[in-house]
Amino acid sequence: NSYPSVETMLTDNSIELIVVNTPNITHYQYAKMALLAGRHVIVEKPFAATSAQAKELVQLAENQKRFLCVYQNRRWDSDFLTVKEVIEKKLLGELIETEIHYDRYRLELNDKKPHKEKPDTGVGNMYDLGPHLIDEAIVLFGKPDAVFAIIQSHRPNSLVDDYFEIKLLYPDFTCTLKSSLLVHEPQAGYILHGVKGSFIKSRSDNQEAALQKGISPCVPHWGEEPESDWGILSAEINGQAVREKYPSIPGNYAKFYELVYHSIRNKEEPPLALRDSILNMQIIEAACQSGRNKEIVKL
Repeated sequence: NSYPSVETMLTDNSIELIVVNTPNITHYQYAKMALLAGRHVIVEKPFAATSAQAKELVQLAENQKRFLCVYQNRRWDSDFLTVKEVIEKKLLGELIETEIHYDRYRLELNDKKPHKEKPDTGVGNMYDLGPHLIDEAIVLFGKPDAVFAIIQSHRPNSLVDDYFEIKLLYPDFTCTLKSSLLVHEPQAGYILHGVKGSFIKSRSDNQEAALQKGISPCVPHWGEEPESDWGILSAEINGQAVREKYPSIPGNYAKFYELVYHSIRNKEEPPLALRDSILNMQIIEAACQSGRNKEIVKL
């Protein structure tokens, strides 16, 4: 069904779950409206424009006894699942340095979605691709001690940021998150160095491209990467030097919705903790403060 307004849609009592996938600046408003109307809610990233808004939504969901979750689909990307496995298996030993990239090439301003080019809190590459990278770091390493960031704009006539580099400072190592809209040649999405070796992996999950072609996620071998996209593991394993391709774990976005279903129907654990989503917003705010003042910001 289609509705002339959000208000009209919320009068349809047959709707249990609302997915907020609208311009960033409206996420808080529409999520709040849906929760107040007694609906379960999934919010596209970023969760909100500020961490204060995020906390308010979490409290509202608790008061309303409704399900609330942020759609961090990259947790179920093939490339990320593979990197997570390499770390969990301790194939690199103690990690020394990690870089996570998410780049695009978009020189022209986005005329089709002009709201993405209007300077405002919640707008720009930091709020667009930043939540993906930050969420991956939170899953892999938890909360950092401090943040240092460089945030810039390079596209002609751009009024919003299109480049950032965030350094998440942990007690024993640094995780660097980088994104640019002016990277013409694809580069490694994940670069991990540990005391026993390194792992290099492209950002090559193919689920989104397949969905855009109308391919059903129910087909056999969904989310599998070709061997040409497998990462390179270079490490000392069982006393021997190894340099080989490391098989990728299949991606599976459907897992998110499976967990949503069981969380709503059976009161099981949600796909991700809301405390992670609040922390994500706090890191974005710390990065923006760091970028403005050229300082390290403690969390």
